[in-house]
Amino acid sequence: MENALFTRIMPFVFVFLWSTGFVGAKFGLPYADPFVFLFVRFVIVLILMIPVIFLMGAKWPKTWREAAHIGTTGVLVHGVYLGGVFWAIDTGLPAGLAALIVGLQPVVTASVVGSILGERVSMRQWGGLILGLIGVALVLLPKIGDGVGITPFGIGLAVFALFGMTAGTLYQKRFCTGMELMSGTVVQYVAASVFVGIVALIKEPLQVEWSMNFILAMAWLVLVLSIGAIMLLMVLIKQGEATRVASMFYLVPPTAAFFAWLLFDEQLGVLGFAGFAIAALGVALVIMKR
Repeated sequence: MENALFTRIMPFVFVFLWSTGFVGAKFGLPYADPFVFLFVRFVIVLILMIPVIFLMGAKWPKTWREAAHIGTTGVLVHGVYLGGVFWAIDTGLPAGLAALIVGLQPVVTASVVGSILGERVSMRQWGGLILGLIGVALVLLPKIGDGVGITPFGIGLAVFALFGMTAGTLYQKRFCTGMELMSGTVVQYVAASVFVGIVALIKEPLQVEWSMNFILAMAWLVLVLSIGAIMLLMVLIKQGEATRVASMFYLVPPTAAFFAWLLFDEQLGVLGFAGFAIAALGVALVIMKR
């Protein structure tokens, strides 16, 4: 009974945790460039996780091919997605517009999931996906602003991040469902660290201002997001259909907007709360069994 209850609430716990990442980024990014920020974050995660892996005696991937598949997922989910979003915002793209573009993930996933994974998306689920998209738009459209800072390059980076997360979710479901959770997560972060480290060397000055805000933001992002939320996401992908898992991301932008309203006094308004409710209804239509 307890396991069944935990399985039901896991997606919503993930949404809550994942949404706090935007708050952590807002606190920490002023003190480091995006890819340097991510590289430091991933290295700290590895320093914490690798000793635990050896103490637990967790099994590592059996072949280099399996490790390569897991590493590819890590580059897509951690490197391309997070790097694309952070870089897009760094170019001046409004965070609301970046979140709205990334919020298209469930529709993109549903449009290709049948041919790749053989999963059927019902008409009810399609309706839920469309409702979710409308809800996200209602929350975030007022935040887009007057267009200042919106460039084709910034939009392209956000779209690149969108396809990175979508491809990572599908790739994980297709090739990595049998991976050990702890050791597989470490392999993913090793690959992602190499990716973001190379990008940082090419484009950024490799400087970090170790302020208290940066340290607190990094601690939250490492412990809660990079370890807790990512492991939960891997479990959800392993247990659920790709479309149902992806639909949960519809709740992330509205939840992040709610946190911004609560912590930073960013305006949400009646339209925003209505969008939150519509997005939640859309997700319910996608994930419910009947």
